[in-house]
Amino acid sequence: MEKVLVTGAAGQLGTELTQQLTEVYGTEAVIASDINPKAKATFPYCRFVVLDVMDRERLRKCIKEENVTQVYHLAAVLSASAEKKPLLSWRVNMDSLLHLLELAREFNLNKLFWPSSIAVFGPDSPKIQTPQQAAKEPVTAYGIAKLAGERWCAYYHQQYGVDVRSLRFPGLIGYKALPGGGTTDYAVAIFHQALAGKSFRSFLRKDTRLPMMYMPDAIKASLALMQAPKDRISIRSSYNLAAMSFSPEELYQGILPYFPEFNITYEPDYRQTIADGWPQSIDDLEARRDWDWSPDYELPAMIQEILQELPKWIQHKKSDL
Repeated sequence: MEKVLVTGAAGQLGTELTQQLTEVYGTEAVIASDINPKAKATFPYCRFVVLDVMDRERLRKCIKEENVTQVYHLAAVLSASAEKKPLLSWRVNMDSLLHLLELAREFNLNKLFWPSSIAVFGPDSPKIQTPQQAAKEPVTAYGIAKLAGERWCAYYHQQYGVDVRSLRFPGLIGYKALPGGGTTDYAVAIFHQALAGKSFRSFLRKDTRLPMMYMPDAIKASLALMQAPKDRISIRSSYNLAAMSFSPEELYQGILPYFPEFNITYEPDYRQTIADGWPQSIDDLEARRDWDWSPDYELPAMIQEILQELPKWIQHKKSDL
């Protein structure tokens, strides 16, 4: 029987992925964990434990006592937050991964999932249809940590046989959690402002095109990768992953027919520099070839669904208070 531990479960990806994992493995087989004890209320459908991923011994104790067989390691300091505290982000993003790679080796875990990012690419990488093996010279603290993490994942697989699997996520857009400190978070916050009848200030230029993905596709890709037979996994650093690309202006124009009075202004800040070093679109040929990846959502369908479902989510959250 599989026993699944999710670290950083209260984040944007973890909130939805954890729920999907309970549908796959059952409520008793999934343990959500987060450093924030208040996050327990988010997970009525499975067990929850308070867990600091920097505490290696506490991690070890949890994996041993709970007979954990799989870990989805999602705890991280995201790109925009990492630029404010680069040394802290390095310690959290790198040390926690190394803790879990060592524990995966010690306990012979069936699988370890760790998300990487398009932030591993840099200004010298091809901007359009960036290939899997493109030059990687990241210029952000987040990208540096993710690239180092990819190499450690490949190393632990090669040297010790750890079945670690990873995806280079583009910007992720969901409505079941608030933005968590990423450079692409504008694409989440803009929906909240539109529904609230407020204008929106974009911290990126109107023409800044970036690879993006709607959360259901991110969940689909994570599960497809983890459920793929081991002999189908040819990349042990991290797979390129793609769905759609758009700019703040294109997203705004897509929302405008639903809210004709909605207004946007553009006031780029330090996050613009981060975005300028990233690709505009991604070539994910290897993921499509190895484990049959294909996204379900393009921009119009995503906008329609979020504007339909987000008000329900907001009302549900208010009723819980």
